[in-house]
Amino acid sequence: MTEQFDVVVAGAGPAGAQCARDVAERGYDVLVLETEAEDEFPRQSNKSTGGTFPSMMASFNVPDDVVMQFTDSVVLESPNEHFVRDMAGAVLEFADFKQWLVDAGREAGAQYRFDARVSGPVLEGGEIVGVEYNGGEQVYGDIVVDATGPSAPLAQELGVANLERRNQAIGVEYEFEGVDLDHPDYADLTDAMMLRLDHELAPGGYSWIFHTGADTAKVGLCYIQNDEFRRHATADRTIDGYLDYWLERDPRFENAERIAGKQHRGSAHIQPPDSMSTANFMAIGDTVPTIDPLWGEGIHKCMESGRAAAITADRCLTPATPDTSAEEMAIYDELWHDRVAPKMRTRLLMTRLLYFAPNDRYDRLMRDLQRADDDTLARVNNGDKMAMRKMFHLSDLPMLAQFARQHVGS
Repeated sequence: MTEQFDVVVAGAGPAGAQCARDVAERGYDVLVLETEAEDEFPRQSNKSTGGTFPSMMASFNVPDDVVMQFTDSVVLESPNEHFVRDMAGAVLEFADFKQWLVDAGREAGAQYRFDARVSGPVLEGGEIVGVEYNGGEQVYGDIVVDATGPSAPLAQELGVANLERRNQAIGVEYEFEGVDLDHPDYADLTDAMMLRLDHELAPGGYSWIFHTGADTAKVGLCYIQNDEFRRHATADRTIDGYLDYWLERDPRFENAERIAGKQHRGSAHIQPPDSMSTANFMAIGDTVPTIDPLWGEGIHKCMESGRAAAITADRCLTPATPDTSAEEMAIYDELWHDRVAPKMRTRLLMTRLLYFAPNDRYDRLMRDLQRADDDTLARVNNGDKMAMRKMFHLSDLPMLAQFARQHVGS
């Protein structure tokens, strides 16, 4: 028998699960296909640092019981300086958060099928009408959503996703106990999320310490595997080697011990999307990709992309004669650029410039941030080019010229 749903979602991460939750709350029949077995979920896909902010918690009614630690500040470090900004946040227990999303979706009426690996689209007349999973099983949907992340088996075959390896960022994180969060040589990281710009530790990327309660913290690093990484990298040092190098040299970890079973690895692509939809189809979350290029915040962006997809599905399926043509599905693309990732290309340019700068410029950046007012900082973070110019100095001209030769127009 042919199984038919209004919406079929591949992937039960934050984007896919939120899309299914919203679609189900609107009264549609929705099925989520998830690769992992239910009794293991989300062991293999527990890949996020879990750092987020009140805007996400409030927008999606996230309960406090999935939060490991509420934080009061964000700390930026360079090799010799630091900058502290008061900013409320939350570090989630990501596995609990994902399970809560699944439970909330089920309560709204979404169906979940675990241990269901999606392998490709079912096509009729060149358009997607369903998905194939587990080596030959099929399920049909008026709308199909790919939320599988970088693997993107549906989006890639449909020509919607074009993820390039040179834009792939990889990361590793462990959870530790015995971390000295208030070491005299560093900023106080109690109730804080810290990001460190230091090519010696994370060439072409950044490292982090997120306080998770008492003397425990999430500690990790990530970098983009591009020219900026290679020009600063140490030959033959793996990402685990960089993390070990940091742990061995930073006195905050002198008495720290890894918490068993708390290791997370992941990857995402830092690039602008070409397209995100076609007839009967949308790609969401890290399939697009959606992660914020500048600071790596992905949870809120993924949730927003799932919500934008649900809004689009509702609009396309509501009329007496539903219209899921490519033209109507393109509403999602508009919502994505307007609500999910506005000024994406400007923020990507900022990201490339940030990782292009040498370590001594990071030290000066921290001093510049200390002098800047909150309005300037907010405008810079939002991609305001006039505000960005205020952060540059005449001594930056050679670096900017070199950057322009290598990147502008690429």
